[in-house]
Amino acid sequence: MASRSCANFLDLASGNLLDIPHTPRPLPRVMTVPGIISDLDGYGSNDGDSDVCRERKIIVANMLPLHAQRDRVTAKWCFSFDEDALLLHLKDGFSPETEVIYVGSLKVEIDASEQEEVAQKLLEDFNCVPTFLPHDLHKKFYHGFCKQQLWPLFHYMLPMCPDHGDRFDRVLWQAYVSANKIFADKVREVINPDDDYVWVQDYHLMVLPTFLRKRFHRVKLGFFLHSPFPSSEIYRTLPVRDEILRGLLNCDLIGFQTFDYARHFLSCCSRMLGLDYESKRGHIGLDYSGRTVYIKILPVGVHMGRLESVLNLHSTSAKIKEIQKQFEGKKLILGVDDMDIFKGISLKFLAVEQLLQQHPELQGKLVLVQIVNPARSTGKDVQEAKRETYLTAERINETYGSSNYEPVILIDRPVARYEKSAYYAVAECCIVNAVRDGMNLVPYKYIVCRQGTPYMDKETGMNLVSPPTSMLVVSEFIGCSPSLSGAIRVNPWDTDAVAEALNLAITMPNSEKQLRHEKHYRYVSSHDVAYWARSFMHDLDRACKDHYSKRCWGIGLGLGFRVVSLSPSFRKLSIDHIVSAYKRTTRRAIFLDYDGTVVPQSSIIKSPSPEVISVLSTLCSDPKNTVFIVSGRGRSSLSEWLAPCEMLGIAAEHGYFMRWNESTKWESCNLAADLDWKKVVEPVMRLYTEATDGSNIEIKESALVWHHQDADPDFGSCQAKELMDHLENVLANEPAVVKRGQHIVEVKPQGVSKGLVAEKVLSTMVKGGKPPEFVMCIGDDRSDEDMFEGIFRTISSPSLSMSPEIFACTVGQKPSKAKYYLDDTADVVRLLQGLATASNPKPRYIAQIQVSFESSI
Repeated sequence: MASRSCANFLDLASGNLLDIPHTPRPLPRVMTVPGIISDLDGYGSNDGDSDVCRERKIIVANMLPLHAQRDRVTAKWCFSFDEDALLLHLKDGFSPETEVIYVGSLKVEIDASEQEEVAQKLLEDFNCVPTFLPHDLHKKFYHGFCKQQLWPLFHYMLPMCPDHGDRFDRVLWQAYVSANKIFADKVREVINPDDDYVWVQDYHLMVLPTFLRKRFHRVKLGFFLHSPFPSSEIYRTLPVRDEILRGLLNCDLIGFQTFDYARHFLSCCSRMLGLDYESKRGHIGLDYSGRTVYIKILPVGVHMGRLESVLNLHSTSAKIKEIQKQFEGKKLILGVDDMDIFKGISLKFLAVEQLLQQHPELQGKLVLVQIVNPARSTGKDVQEAKRETYLTAERINETYGSSNYEPVILIDRPVARYEKSAYYAVAECCIVNAVRDGMNLVPYKYIVCRQGTPYMDKETGMNLVSPPTSMLVVSEFIGCSPSLSGAIRVNPWDTDAVAEALNLAITMPNSEKQLRHEKHYRYVSSHDVAYWARSFMHDLDRACKDHYSKRCWGIGLGLGFRVVSLSPSFRKLSIDHIVSAYKRTTRRAIFLDYDGTVVPQSSIIKSPSPEVISVLSTLCSDPKNTVFIVSGRGRSSLSEWLAPCEMLGIAAEHGYFMRWNESTKWESCNLAADLDWKKVVEPVMRLYTEATDGSNIEIKESALVWHHQDADPDFGSCQAKELMDHLENVLANEPAVVKRGQHIVEVKPQGVSKGLVAEKVLSTMVKGGKPPEFVMCIGDDRSDEDMFEGIFRTISSPSLSMSPEIFACTVGQKPSKAKYYLDDTADVVRLLQGLATASNPKPRYIAQIQVSFESSI
């Protein structure tokens, strides 16, 4: 049954929910002549004009990098690029030939009658495609779901009560999905899906990838999250957690500011979706239905040229001189923050208060200038933070200030870029005390401004006598903290520690300040915004290189949609196809795994159903068939459950034990007679079982298996890796191997595998003068891959004069050595029923009587 969110998605997909105007001039899409692309998309026509084929990047973000205002004379809208916008700066990371198209909303509301004209102007003059979200939808989408639900949650704030955040509201979620679909539709209007790269920015658009992937299965799609990503314990409280995770997983590359944020995302994928990740040549990859979704950890940088150009302004130099004069003889500490509850401004003030109290000699000599950027959202939490900030500043100034001295100066107004740069350049120390933040670029800007420029140094006299210095006090909970190894890291909640850090920063010798500054400046100048953009697109290109070497098809409904990407030769096994081959042949070998193949993996009842017993009995009773169940289970269980199938061959414990039918004796593998290593392994496994709640040991005759399916996913996986290392060390000189499977660690005799079972059966048939004409093998896990490999190896042997028809089939659509797949155990049983119906055998004893009678005649 589809969830409500899925139903919403389907409603939206019909395209009738909102009437959003199309982009007036779509960009060219189809290349018809080398180097020339023509317009064949239905929105326009090819009138003979042509464009040179250029590499294109489509940047999708909540807001376009534009300023907008009405001309007072003409009343027309006028637009200009926002020179401080990150989206504009990232172009520096692309080649000059790259065409960059922006898709997003404007910061102003445009009347419906003007939207078409504005859209035309923005596309022609700025390469921007506006989304024009209706006012009510934008309010619910941005100020509602984004700012009141996602933003607090991603910053570790749960709505424990009505006064502490807003509870989940499905109406707001529907608005979020609707807005994301509008953004996706705008991308569809301009994209050339075979060539263009799409880069989606931030948490506002986390389900947009699902809409794009549904329309273009091979779209080159990247996503970067600028905010934190919370731990799984916080994130799992979100009612639409799966939909958002799957939206992100429809990208090819997902970028995070820090490893912590990436680790939290991977943990959520593991705990909620059962997806494991692995490191592939230094790159973290998640296998998602045959597609590898790569994870990239790369903090955003600043635009060096932009910052230095502001430092070179005369107005900046004049402001620097003014600030130097104003705070002459005082130690200036600077804070620059948005007004919201996560920036820790009041905690910063408390630390300054503590510092002045503990060090009276600093009173009259220490000043904290706090620049407050305008709040990005409204709400009672912002108002409460603002009220607390002002009250704390007033109290400190009343206690420690005088008529000509204020220890805390609060600048709560729009501050020009040159003025901020001047404060950065003069401040002896900069403090960023956020309790939780994504990539705060304030420390980077401070470092660049403290470095200065030759013009600024000449105009102001700074850095002429001694080299530049800087000191940073940064919260350990912000994204840039790991990259600033020379900063003093603090816990913002510990006001004593923050106060001591500030004291250390302003009293540190200049020689050490200089060394720390040089280290930081080398990093900031080499890891600027161009480096960030270039590195991300390089990895996106690498992540997409296999798009056209695989077959792709979409599965899943609503926001659960995903693309399965597998080998071109990999296809679903048709019952009609295999039955036709089955009827044409007289010497057949059939190999079947047990758990997950003929019995569902999730079933509590592990014995086979009457239906399975019936179909197996029919198949193995056919004298033309040699049928084997090949399982990792013990021989006692298998022989008991499959007793009605008298002619069925069984290979137990991955082939350590084997019998051809019920009347033959069990054979054990001659390769591994020595099982003394079990005495060493069992105590080690018991040690890990006691330490890992939810784990258990399965004792087989030839093997020992440690299961951690019911343990905590992260801890169980970690313990499994430790156990593997431990066992490999103690078994280094023993005839045993340690294997990692799905939620298991198994130790079994060396040389035993399902592949050897298949090789032995097929070789026996060849030696008996009955080489197989038909081979079918069905399995669902890693151990069955050995069986597929063993069959291919045996069939390619020179001893076979004619190759049989091979049907190697895995259960589930996933990468495999098999060339066919079936969806589930129900599909497997239906296939076996089809073969049984085609077989229609006579019982073997009747067949033997018939042969004897015919020979007597």
